[in-house]
Amino acid sequence: MMYLIAYLVGAIPFGLILTKIFTKQDIRTIGSGNIGATNVLRTGNRWLAFFTLILDILKGAVLIWFLFGSSLFSTPDFSEIDPLIAPDLGHVLALTTGFFVILGHCFPVWLKFKGGKGVATTFGVLFAAVPWTGFIAAVTWGIVAGFSRTSSLSALSAVGLAPLVTFIYYGPMPAGITALIAALVIWRHKDNIKRLMAGTEPKIGQKREEKEQE
Repeated sequence: MMYLIAYLVGAIPFGLILTKIFTKQDIRTIGSGNIGATNVLRTGNRWLAFFTLILDILKGAVLIWFLFGSSLFSTPDFSEIDPLIAPDLGHVLALTTGFFVILGHCFPVWLKFKGGKGVATTFGVLFAAVPWTGFIAAVTWGIVAGFSRTSSLSALSAVGLAPLVTFIYYGPMPAGITALIAALVIWRHKDNIKRLMAGTEPKIGQKREEKEQE
């Protein structure tokens, strides 16, 4: 039941809702057709993109904070047990719940399972469940974005690093679930990866048709 609730929370399409209310547009007909903040930015409304980003992050974090509380911010104590045998169950349960939130965002039942790519929601999950991983992933995104001005490359770099950081700070079992989350997000970026390899991926805030005209 908890995982079903997590999925339904993740399936709330904030980008679509906000653009429908404030611009009367269907975000699925703009740019990449994605419902996330990066594509909302292509409407030209930065405030809508900002609030979409915040709400998508929060839906990845609030449920975990509500269910598991602040104890997740403490470092697991493996002084008397083998972490390979007895991993920190709090982080494991939180990350597993977060995985279903991300799954709901990527495949929302309300939109015929055609949703976003899960980056902002993943950051919310990481900040709530494994805070050090969330922090380092966010810093990685910022550094890569600053140099490349490419949202997808920044996201791929951040989630690609996340399992290693989780392993270092929280142990092997949470790292395994983080790797599953990273694999989902990377798979959702398969078209972006093709465009990155071809050199046709739009920069942050740039419409795809503008890139094609260069």
